[in-house]
Amino acid sequence: MDIKDPQRALELFNWASEQKGFDHNNATYATIIHKLARCKKFGAVDALLRQMAYETCKFHEGIFVNLMKHFSKSRMHRRVLDMFCLIQAITREKPSLNAMSTCLNLLVESGQIDLARELLLHLKTVLRLNPNTCIFNILVKYHCKSGDPELGLEVAEEMKKSKRSYPNLITYSTLMDGLCRSGRLEEAVELFEEMVSKDQILPDALTYNVLINGFCLKGKVDRARKILEFMKSNGCIPNVYNYSTLMIGLCEGGRLQEAKDVLEEMKGLGMKPDAVIYTTLINSLCKERRVDEAIELLAEMKELGCQPDIVTFNVLLRGMCGEGRFEEALRMLDSLLSGEGASPNKGTYRIVLNALCRERELEKAIELLGLMLHKGIIPHYETSNELVALLCEDGMGGDAITVLPGLVEMGFVPKPESWAALVRVICRERKLLEMFEFMEDLIGMEDTWDAPFVLPNT
Repeated sequence: MDIKDPQRALELFNWASEQKGFDHNNATYATIIHKLARCKKFGAVDALLRQMAYETCKFHEGIFVNLMKHFSKSRMHRRVLDMFCLIQAITREKPSLNAMSTCLNLLVESGQIDLARELLLHLKTVLRLNPNTCIFNILVKYHCKSGDPELGLEVAEEMKKSKRSYPNLITYSTLMDGLCRSGRLEEAVELFEEMVSKDQILPDALTYNVLINGFCLKGKVDRARKILEFMKSNGCIPNVYNYSTLMIGLCEGGRLQEAKDVLEEMKGLGMKPDAVIYTTLINSLCKERRVDEAIELLAEMKELGCQPDIVTFNVLLRGMCGEGRFEEALRMLDSLLSGEGASPNKGTYRIVLNALCRERELEKAIELLGLMLHKGIIPHYETSNELVALLCEDGMGGDAITVLPGLVEMGFVPKPESWAALVRVICRERKLLEMFEFMEDLIGMEDTWDAPFVLPNT
């Protein structure tokens, strides 16, 4: 059914229902229901669900799993649970593990814990099913993400009492992550040791990364490094995420040489650092005013086939501007505009313009502002006011009058101080007629502003 209009598709579906010798099946119902649900035509969906109860064909639970997702997106959380409960009634089969976990996941991710409890009760009392490890893990994940690992630990204890749902590696990794994010690092380590020694579960690279990241977030990078070494000594080969997590921790701790050493170790092991890793190191180098090293790292990044994204370039532009290297920054911006690299975003232009204003490079600032307005990008509010005031202070009032209408058209409302500076310049230059015409034009634009037009007391 390839008709885009859902109403037309429904009419065709109903017409087909009346044709002699034609019977709808799971596929035709699934197609029309998906089309209607995607357009939020839930009344029509309900009518079809009632109709399905009288059909003789075999239906599959996929229709209901799909509807759960649509109802969840529309924040109709009770309907998510309703769809799960309909599965057995319509398909005449108990829901699968996939249907159970999908429903529970959608409910807990939306914070619908009461409905999640209803689901678990329905599993036990109506379907006579006991939650398995997968189902319990969803609850553990929810409690940990909600900042309450204690409740997650209680769920794990309940799992241990069950015959079908003993905690597995995912359970422990999730709990450790929750403890780390709550600052309970030593408890996370104790849980790790319990998992290995008592439950005989071997950690993988992801489990180790939970601990490495936890200690790095708390600034305990040396401990994180020891965990990485312990990992290697126990036969678990670190992956790119383990190294990058440690490297980011070193960068944030200002230990740049050690971070660069980790990068070299990664490359020596044949790993390919990604743009996030390079950008993190480039950012740290720029903060330490080591822009030349950052530029070298950008070149290395390209040589190794790792494409820098706009975040990388923005970081480097901020570093260049911070050292007053405006010509280089503008050349890099030109190269980006020429298609040599990532496409500039609003932040790219604003970084350079803010720096030009700060250093009173006003001619360059006006040129860049013209380009921004042409592309429909407005500077930060404070930068726009600062630029107008600086132009007036430096005897460039004519330029201020030229750029201000373009800014106002984009929704910019000048501060009273900016108006005061303009009025002083225009009065000094005896251009009152131009000033009145200018004010009329601006007042005519007032209905596009987010704030009222305010003139200063002069």
